[in-house]
Amino acid sequence: MRLRPLFLAILVPLAGTAQERDATSTRGMVVSTSDIASDVGAAILAKGGNAIDAAVATGFALAVTHPSAGNIGGGGFMVIRFADGRSTTIDYREKAPLRSTRTMYLGADGKIDRSLTAAGWLAPGVPGTVRGLALAHQKYGKLPWDEVVRPAAELASRGFRVSKGFAESLNGFVRRSGARFPSTREAYGKPGGAEWQEGDTLRLADLGRSLGAIATDPNAFYTGWIADSIDRQMKANGGIITRRDLAAYRAVERAPVKGTFLGHEIISMPPPSSGGTVVIQTLNILEALGVSRFTSANDPALLHLRIEAAKRVYRDRARWMGDPDFVKVPVARMTSPAYARELARGIDTAKSTTSVALGKGVISVPAGESDETTHYSVVDAWGNAVSNTYTLEGGYGSGVVVRGAGFILNNEMGDFNKKPGETNLTGDIGTPPNLIAPGKRMLSSMSPVIVAKDGQLRLVTGSPGGRTIPNTTLSVVLGVTAFGMSARDAVDLPRLHHQWLPDAASFETGVADDATIEGLKAKGHTIRVGSRQGDAHSIVYDAATKTAYGAADRRTPDSKASAPPQ
Repeated sequence: MRLRPLFLAILVPLAGTAQERDATSTRGMVVSTSDIASDVGAAILAKGGNAIDAAVATGFALAVTHPSAGNIGGGGFMVIRFADGRSTTIDYREKAPLRSTRTMYLGADGKIDRSLTAAGWLAPGVPGTVRGLALAHQKYGKLPWDEVVRPAAELASRGFRVSKGFAESLNGFVRRSGARFPSTREAYGKPGGAEWQEGDTLRLADLGRSLGAIATDPNAFYTGWIADSIDRQMKANGGIITRRDLAAYRAVERAPVKGTFLGHEIISMPPPSSGGTVVIQTLNILEALGVSRFTSANDPALLHLRIEAAKRVYRDRARWMGDPDFVKVPVARMTSPAYARELARGIDTAKSTTSVALGKGVISVPAGESDETTHYSVVDAWGNAVSNTYTLEGGYGSGVVVRGAGFILNNEMGDFNKKPGETNLTGDIGTPPNLIAPGKRMLSSMSPVIVAKDGQLRLVTGSPGGRTIPNTTLSVVLGVTAFGMSARDAVDLPRLHHQWLPDAASFETGVADDATIEGLKAKGHTIRVGSRQGDAHSIVYDAATKTAYGAADRRTPDSKASAPPQ
């Protein structure tokens, strides 16, 4: 029997009861950052819906209850594994508008004008969420479309109770964006101008109207009155998304990227997400380095190997990855065990290799990505599973609410490489694969993952967190597969991150004691301790008993594992 670390509960105070954070069920499970959205998804399972139905319902509900990342104005990725072992993915990442140019975010001085991608009408990519969830449901859902979308519409129109953390988040959002964008203040400001308080009821009438139209016909977003509203307001405010962009947008079904690790099958998202490739490549390197010999996830020798593997994998991410419809991404090579063994041979177990030394010819920093993303995991009574991660990019995206439609637009254009030909140590990257082009999807780190063992479902996981996402997801995967942890222990496991440049590893509190940190520094590592990392709502599945064990991440206050009544 493998030893389990004894530090699992020290990371953050519990923000809810064990019953709210953990659930066990043979009828299915939904785990998300919002207790209300989790309950919406579980209710769909109780009605006889499958995992895809519940994932669609949860996604639309999060657009109401978690507007900082839940969305219909953004995009994301869905990984599906069916009970018979088949798997697929839905790519509904945003696209650059047709009027985009490679240098559209450069000022007159030739420098990147970051204000243009941080907020406002020029920041959004063409939203993909509605088409993505509709494609998943059309191909694989069980219940009628209206039945899975209508609960979110009613929730927005009826209103819901505001929690303490959500009140604080809303107040910050309205202060930041409300003065600049009147439509945002109108939609999310408290009537009368006071600040939101715990226990208030938030009603989003315009969003409810949009979701009601989508429940009747998802094309309302892309060719109906919602598209007309976006087009008209973009023209009036200097934006470049047009009705033509919206009508042309399509979600894409793609074959998943797959790998193996210690006898487990790893199933994840291919490009334009880098996350699945990064997770599989890292696991391959760790297996080549003999990770199975370790009995603790926090063994100092293993931490060193994880950091060294991350440097090499994130370097490859910056060098090669982009939208596969525009550039050739060598996924097969990057995820091959042979390439992993080649990289592993270059790792010195006694000392760190500097990131600069690893970056000959490709000195760069991966494009900046916010941690305001959200992930949820779903399993149904039949053993079908969905891992879904979607985002607006920054917290509350561009800060812009489409007047009359009630939803927030993303600011995903900032995920492109914005200055062609210039890559440096200050954060700018200009390598070709992820440069802006009309109709192109921007690179992402989102890493929805499903793990199987002996042909049976084992784990559903993923996380928000920008560039930290693959390392957070990796932590949960390692906990379950390499160390035999429960869902709760794997989710509570303190996390680490390294992204090649800057050349520093960040540790959550609890990853390593003082002696371990000093030992890693002696090997040449720069260590930063204390930052929270990710939000990995996960499900571990026991195929023998058809039991799902859900663990909502305690790092966020309103998360919940929810199951249909037994």
